[in-house]
Amino acid sequence: MHELWQGGDRYSAEITIPDRGDFTYAIESYDHPLATWLHDAEIKIAADIDAELMCDIGISLIEEILENNSSAKSLFKPALVALKDKKLAPLNRFGIATTSEIRTYFLAHPIRRLSSQSEKYPVRADHTRSLVGSWYEFFPRSEGAVANADGSITSGTFKSAALRIPAVAAMGFDILYLPPIHPIGISHRKGANNSLTPTASDPGVPWAIGSADGGHMAINPALGTMKDFEDFLAVAKKNKIEVALDFALQASPDHPWVKEHPEFFTRRLDGTIAYAENPPKKYQDIYPINFDNDYKAILDESLKTLRFWIAKGVSIFRVDNPHTKPVHFWADVMNAIRIESPDVIFLAEAFTKAPMMHALGKAGFHQSYTYFTWRTSKQELIQYGEEVAHQTSAFFRPNFWVNTPDINPFHLQSGNPAIFAIRAALASTLTPSWGMYAGYELFEHRRFKDGGEEYLDSEKYEIKVRDWAGAEKKQLSLAPFISVLNKIRRENIALQRLRNLRFHHCDNDQILAYSKREGDNLLLIVVNLDPNFAQETTIRWDLNSLGITADHFEVTDLIDSATYQWSKETYVRLDPTRLSGKVIHIAKVKL
Repeated sequence: MHELWQGGDRYSAEITIPDRGDFTYAIESYDHPLATWLHDAEIKIAADIDAELMCDIGISLIEEILENNSSAKSLFKPALVALKDKKLAPLNRFGIATTSEIRTYFLAHPIRRLSSQSEKYPVRADHTRSLVGSWYEFFPRSEGAVANADGSITSGTFKSAALRIPAVAAMGFDILYLPPIHPIGISHRKGANNSLTPTASDPGVPWAIGSADGGHMAINPALGTMKDFEDFLAVAKKNKIEVALDFALQASPDHPWVKEHPEFFTRRLDGTIAYAENPPKKYQDIYPINFDNDYKAILDESLKTLRFWIAKGVSIFRVDNPHTKPVHFWADVMNAIRIESPDVIFLAEAFTKAPMMHALGKAGFHQSYTYFTWRTSKQELIQYGEEVAHQTSAFFRPNFWVNTPDINPFHLQSGNPAIFAIRAALASTLTPSWGMYAGYELFEHRRFKDGGEEYLDSEKYEIKVRDWAGAEKKQLSLAPFISVLNKIRRENIALQRLRNLRFHHCDNDQILAYSKREGDNLLLIVVNLDPNFAQETTIRWDLNSLGITADHFEVTDLIDSATYQWSKETYVRLDPTRLSGKVIHIAKVKL
């Protein structure tokens, strides 16, 4: 361990975990007589206090070193001769015996006395997918859906949704997340825009899980059969995409659990089962689980469900609202699954208070949704970037989502394509994991109401029919830009690391500059945060932290392959308003 600053009594060290799995580390402390001698002798000999005694102590310590390491004789022989030579002044003798080479040896090979060891602290190394991934979310019922002449819509299925997978892969995404694929309840089914008066054709909310067709281990018949789902997984695997399933631990009033396990739920004084609510919002179509009544049965049923899907080949689960369940429950779930299936990854969808989000990370969640969705200003982005990269990274792996079916952020509601590009650029370069929900590349932005962050005609309540090919043909899609971003992420290991994020100074509050380096892979990133106007500034790169010694250096912009000569103070101008405008420089430094 290395002292952070002299006399500060604070030390740090970096450790490299040799492999995946569970390890422990301990801190050893000991008396360091060589360091004590150097400290005392420097002071006392200069003040002519116990000078001869200091030289004798040095002789004794060096002789002890040579007893245990005779190969160091050539280094210490001149030191011994000098310390014993009383014709020389003690200060000269001490100087000959403490050259920089000798001091380096003392630091690397201390004489350890009175050694004691701390308790062993656990540390876990997880699958690489825990940290690195490009996520894409779509509703299978919308992929391949058809609008009929009479205004009705024919639902997409796993077979039609599988046809969309190559396009998702072409954008560079390697994880495809599906909202719940289980049967949807009929009782209190919600209609379009969360209406309480649905029509017969309304498909229901996928998170209202369970009907006469089954519960968490069944497939929604509207999507096809279990065989169709298995074929869907095979197509994804062929396209090098992993499928993530939603694990929503809740039930519709029609779920088999309601009859088979009534103890799983809370009954109110009037005899009815309590439905989910977040006043003024009410979710009459969803019953939350009560963990106090029969904890073991709920745990067993949850593990049974997860094991069922893992056996089908699913290794990633996005967990819905984990913060509304006991933290120790998740620790029990993930400890059991980790022992059986160590490759399985759990993502926490916990948009809640930071302490709870952090607690879920400590309980075992491999990564989590974050506040990035709402961090827009330069100062907010710097503060949050510093937090996730350097303050909480030991237990909280962030996943930066630009939007979700639940969240249509205010900054996207203008529909300005530039802000969509800006947010995707930030999310995909600030952290190793990022995600987007389908429709983002088409700039979907209409809000349900002023002052709200919900989509109009939300896909949670209805089937969306999108014309992907038409948008591409008319060049009204962000997909090409997304593809470039994900390609850059794949080819640059610096973007696959979290703790290497460093921000650099510029005076313009609308321009954010940061760097990421891993070995010889160094990227300098500049983003215009203003989607409406060109912005310019001079960036003052911290060359010492970047490991750049030259005054000028060559960079290649990975977005358009342009080459520039940059320096410690680099002028940049980014204009998102032109047809060929730029919102970001991702500059690779030629080292």
